[in-house]
Amino acid sequence: MQEFNSNEHPHRRFNPLLNEWVLVSPHRAKRPWQGQNESVFSNELPSYDSTCYLCPENIRANGIKNPQYDNCYVFDNDFAAIIPEEVSFNTQSKNSFLKAVPERGLAKVVCFSPKHNLTIPEMEIEAIENIIKTWQQEYTDLGEKEFVNYVQIFENKGSIMGCSNPHPHGQIWAQESLPTEVEKTQENLKAYYDKNGRTLLHDYLNEELKSKERIVIENEDFVALVPFWAIWPFETMIISKRVFGKITDFSNSETVSFAKIIKELTVKYDNLFKTSFPYSSGIHQAPTDGKSNLEWHFHMHFYPPLLRSASVKKFMVGYEMLGEAQRDITPEKSAEIIRNSVNVHYKNK
Repeated sequence: MQEFNSNEHPHRRFNPLLNEWVLVSPHRAKRPWQGQNESVFSNELPSYDSTCYLCPENIRANGIKNPQYDNCYVFDNDFAAIIPEEVSFNTQSKNSFLKAVPERGLAKVVCFSPKHNLTIPEMEIEAIENIIKTWQQEYTDLGEKEFVNYVQIFENKGSIMGCSNPHPHGQIWAQESLPTEVEKTQENLKAYYDKNGRTLLHDYLNEELKSKERIVIENEDFVALVPFWAIWPFETMIISKRVFGKITDFSNSETVSFAKIIKELTVKYDNLFKTSFPYSSGIHQAPTDGKSNLEWHFHMHFYPPLLRSASVKKFMVGYEMLGEAQRDITPEKSAEIIRNSVNVHYKNK
């Protein structure tokens, strides 16, 4: 009988944030690919597009004209998935399987820059700091609303991720309820904190810093790593070294460090396949429900879909939809590949 080798043999890894397992099948990384290849958008975008709904002074779909903005520009989403208006509602029978409840919230769009073609990895550190400060202000303003209990900050980058406009931008959704993924994370973080008196991510990060195997970038205040339980091929997570729960807890130096690590990570991403690397990213942080939330430890997720090249992506289908998440390339190998990606953007060489 062979001795188990995590680089060769199928195995499952546990995700303590979600209390879920992922199947890792490293031997499948060798299989030939004859499946779908995505179209690679390689045309250079202009710095201004007169047809873009997000560029300065252009008219959006609802007829509102954008101002001549210089840095970040935030506005209410014209096609919001959630709205703040309260509605009357009669509680349904507790015995019913057919449960539905109204959900209030607000949705914002954050244009990162007036330039139509300036993505985060190509920005200066100071410009990324402005984005972070905008996130901080929105987290504060939205979180102060009586009915808002969670503020989700996120970015969908690239059409492959469903982004409907190439102008670099993110979104912020603030709502009454904890979203499902956040609620699961909250439950597991709290269970760990109540048992150990420390945050789960504090102890996890210490293990990763000892191992170094999955670390991609480390600076004074943050670590970017491929989680041991990562699902997506080049998935990463940024974790704060100091324990705090929310983006408004940053010191001035942590704001700069966070901007630096976001830039370095996204430059490495772009350089992997010499393309504007698509991903969904988002911050997980303490709810705004007025509780102490001592179990929360600030972190940010990056979920990129690309697998082997700029045109081959991972699909979550079949077994992943019916069984559990599965990946081929090991997180250790992914971390090595990202870590070895150069820090100078390929367009600047």
